[in-house]
Amino acid sequence: MHASQENTEFSFDSLPDAPPEGERWSSWDGATHGPKPRPDWVITALRAVEADLGVIKTGKEADVHVVRRWVPDGTSEPALDSHLAAKRYRTGEHRMFHRDAGYQEGRRVRRSREMRAMARRTEFGRELLSGQWAAAEFAALGTLWELGLPVPYPVQLSDREMLMELVGTDGVAAPRLAQARPAPDLLAELFEQLRRAMVLLARQGWTHGDLSPYNVLLDGERLVIIDWPQIVDIIGNPRGFEFLERDVGNMCRWFVTRGLPVDEGELLGDLVAEATSRW
Repeated sequence: MHASQENTEFSFDSLPDAPPEGERWSSWDGATHGPKPRPDWVITALRAVEADLGVIKTGKEADVHVVRRWVPDGTSEPALDSHLAAKRYRTGEHRMFHRDAGYQEGRRVRRSREMRAMARRTEFGRELLSGQWAAAEFAALGTLWELGLPVPYPVQLSDREMLMELVGTDGVAAPRLAQARPAPDLLAELFEQLRRAMVLLARQGWTHGDLSPYNVLLDGERLVIIDWPQIVDIIGNPRGFEFLERDVGNMCRWFVTRGLPVDEGELLGDLVAEATSRW
């Protein structure tokens, strides 16, 4: 659970070099921040400290760590404590974005030198892609949060590290949907949650682009969709409808294997209608 807080700003001039607890001072200052109004558990006090508690997920593009941020006892702020998910994108030489090209269709970088570097996968180009994917996911989460979609709140972005809400309880991450075997009543409710989220997304002209039960979390009885760097413009991307169809198929097949007879074609038709109604 997250504690509420009072937002108080401090100058770095008043802070000693080393924090009294933890591994480092809060990385809040100087970062790009998530949308307002912020949830009350977001700690912005500069006297807060942080500690890395370990990896919860590894991937080809990024690793996700649990980071604890808190205000130590004895400072003038109220005692505050929260756990965050820190998604750290790999540097250019260590990342394997093997699907970059398909997802990047419909997106543009204005400077031709940067476009050429990314297309050729030069070292400079890989570094640009690394930062671009981190920024893309942070921006997507902010927009989706404001629209009311079930996504983690994006707290801040610093270079290739994004701090966001840790979905779960007491510092323990919620399980992936792929691991769950919900009771029939809950299964039907979860599909309805998914349908509502996908309809709202398609109404904006978007699809996740890599949706599967492995990047949907089950937080109690609530679905939360994660991993958004490749969010796809259904109309603007030449393969947009292909990505939409794949997202629908991946999710519907999981529900069918768990015993819920859902109509994949009906859901796809509804989403296509929503996406094309904007035109």
